[in-house]
Amino acid sequence: MGHGGRLSPLAYDLSLGILSVAILALIVILFIVCKKRSIQPEDVLPIKLSARSYSLADVDAATDGFSRRQVLGTGPHGTVYQAILASGDLVAVKRVHSHLVLGNAGSSFSSTIKSLSWAHHPHIVPVVGFSEGPGERIILTELMGLRSLEFHLHQSPESGTAFLDWPRRIRIAGEAARGIEYLHEVAMPRLVHGCIKPSNILIDLNFRARVCDYGLTFLAPQERRGVEAYVDGEYWEEKDGGVCMASDVYGFGIVLLELLSGRRSETNGGLLVEWALHLIRESRVEELLDPRLRVPYDMTPLMRMSKVALACVGNSRKSRPSIGQVAAILNSLVTVDDQSRM
Repeated sequence: MGHGGRLSPLAYDLSLGILSVAILALIVILFIVCKKRSIQPEDVLPIKLSARSYSLADVDAATDGFSRRQVLGTGPHGTVYQAILASGDLVAVKRVHSHLVLGNAGSSFSSTIKSLSWAHHPHIVPVVGFSEGPGERIILTELMGLRSLEFHLHQSPESGTAFLDWPRRIRIAGEAARGIEYLHEVAMPRLVHGCIKPSNILIDLNFRARVCDYGLTFLAPQERRGVEAYVDGEYWEEKDGGVCMASDVYGFGIVLLELLSGRRSETNGGLLVEWALHLIRESRVEELLDPRLRVPYDMTPLMRMSKVALACVGNSRKSRPSIGQVAAILNSLVTVDDQSRM
């Protein structure tokens, strides 16, 4: 160092050289990081387009004039048809009941459906299109190919019981929880399902659980049919009532009880909850289990699953776990053997 604290020419040149090398290295690092970030969305994240608008004529042709032969089922929101689009794609077409269309004449149907269509996850059923016209509101979703969880639990004969053994029931519970977790905690905007029940959990061709009919409460905000057994007591309160994420968790707890017991939620006038929770609290879970299946040698997974159900339906909205917490526990119960056949 020279007089007065100044750097000598040699020291100055050396410092400048070191600084130049550091800046160059920083530029190289930033270039590599930015390049990786630009590649990641293309390689890892799937591209999801907004729902497509179809003409009523296209939908009419796809459903063979809304033929009864194409009907897959009827629910509180509408009748569902199997349809083949002009492109050859197989879809499910939900034709909203006419009285609900008239009751929501001022609602922005198309923008709401487009918003729902951005949701994309392996354990939900994607919304792919819509159609609207005078007196008509129609929603198109992917057609999963197999029946609902409700069918396999309660309508299918002996083959349904064989299909839903204990490992598969645990896996279905975990997958459905993941789908709801995505709706609650990841989807933009966040989505409340509105009525979690076995008929709204489909089993696809790969034997995966996929949640359907999410976010449709706007079609019938006052509808009570089909939801009574799957909503909590707070749902009926005038203040702070209605659907919310906590009510979804309650409905999922009822689904867990149906998976464990093989009974419908409406059994004995809707007393499944009281009967089941009494057994769980007294550690008599073996008495709760579906009698059509053998009691497993290792009861630990089913014991933990029953405790999760208790937390979902045995607490007030403020005290319930989040669906993310529920999903984490349930998916930890999936056995190595069951994972190998997924």
